[in-house]
Amino acid sequence: MEILPANSPPIARIILYVRDIPKVAAFYQKLFAMHPLPGASDGWLELAGDTPGCTIALHRASVAQKSGAAIKIVFGVIDVKAFKEAKEKQGMKLGVIHQVEGFEFCNARDPAGNSISISSRGLKKAPGG
Repeated sequence: MEILPANSPPIARIILYVRDIPKVAAFYQKLFAMHPLPGASDGWLELAGDTPGCTIALHRASVAQKSGAAIKIVFGVIDVKAFKEAKEKQGMKLGVIHQVEGFEFCNARDPAGNSISISSRGLKKAPGG
């Protein structure tokens, strides 16, 4: 039985509702090398990485909206320990590395309180690496 239809659309972007767009954008630019896409406006900024895939859109949260709602962004890296060490030198606070069934991950939060995971799930180290 097929779980997803063959023509399932790809995830285009994740929208994060945040109070301080410049602060959250600076976090993703500095620590994940993301860059702003054209089309920014007051209340909207979309960020992309160097490889094709899902983008992160920062949308100004209204007074009634909660910043840092129940969402987790997962960044795939082959070497979680090396990534963690490098980002901690840049001032990022990451939790302990967990090892689960053949992969590693650790968690953090962005300045708006959104959950982030750094995970090697589904990624393989090069032989001898």
